Amino acid sequence: MAHSLSAKKRVRQNEKRNTTNRARKSQVKTQIKHLEEVMATGDAEASAEQFRQITKKIDKIASTSTMHKKTAARNKSRLAKKVNTLTAKKA
Repeated sequence: MAHSLSAKKRVRQNEKRNTTNRARKSQVKTQIKHLEEVMATGDAEASAEQFRQITKKIDKIASTSTMHKKTAARNKSRLAKKVNTLTAKKA
């Protein structure tokens, strides 16, 4: 239990940041699920559009301290591989 005023303030700040970070990560995860659903249907154009939106969101989150830059790059790379294989099958 925090006793000093600064420690109590730090606890309040951590709770607030924790909720915002969880919300941001949840948004990314749900968008990834939507992308996988679109990819399951086989629509290459829609999946490419979803991928653009996800990369934009991931880059925005990586610019803050919510997600590490290399984690964001790894996620984008893995998604790009999946989208590229789908477009290659269609071509």
